[in-house]
Amino acid sequence: ITEKDGALRKDPRTGQLARRVMLFPKARAKMANAWDVMGLKGTGSDNYVLDDLFIPDAYSFTIDSPADRREHGPLYQFMTLSLYGYAFAGAAVGVARAMLDGFVRLASEKVPYRFSTKLRENATVQGQIGLADARLRAARLFLMTPLDEIWAAVVATGTPPTLEQRLTLRLATTHVIREAKDVVATIYEYAGSSAIFEKGPFERRFRDIHAMTQHMQARFTNYETVGMALLGLEADE
Repeated sequence: ITEKDGALRKDPRTGQLARRVMLFPKARAKMANAWDVMGLKGTGSDNYVLDDLFIPDAYSFTIDSPADRREHGPLYQFMTLSLYGYAFAGAAVGVARAMLDGFVRLASEKVPYRFSTKLRENATVQGQIGLADARLRAARLFLMTPLDEIWAAVVATGTPPTLEQRLTLRLATTHVIREAKDVVATIYEYAGSSAIFEKGPFERRFRDIHAMTQHMQARFTNYETVGMALLGLEADE
């Protein structure tokens, strides 16, 4: 976005380059198939190109701008990037749970090479699966409990989440995604060679969860931001 003198416009709230959402007829977009990735293939997050298209101001707005907000329900009091985080975390829990369920089915049937009993009879496997289940249940609670509490607070006050609440949700979403990734990694290891076949319930979920952890919602620096706030320092959202 440029001013009349050609200078790049900056967001007065953040000091970063201003960005706006533009609504336009989808027929004007030329798709550029760039989503050739190892995981999350189903999201189809491709690029598109627009050539010489004028968009009236009425069809443009700034993300998370109170001035541009037309709907004032509780959902719209949450920041867009935060909503992405909750969605990723929920998907991560689902991927890990499906991975764990798939392993339970496998373990009841598979007799590993040079073993005399089924996989589920192995004490190490039993302990690791019990631990994985505990980690996944705890992660889900860590996601849902503060989200329920903060949603109730926003409904009651009609105001956006506070800084402390936003940081709590950032911590929860980041930690949940990373815990789900560790659960998936454990199951992938104990499934052995059964995990590498495309027809099975493991390899795609292994790729999907690792693609999720590469997004900003799961990066380790989110822990640093929360840690700064806990230590009494000014945290940069």
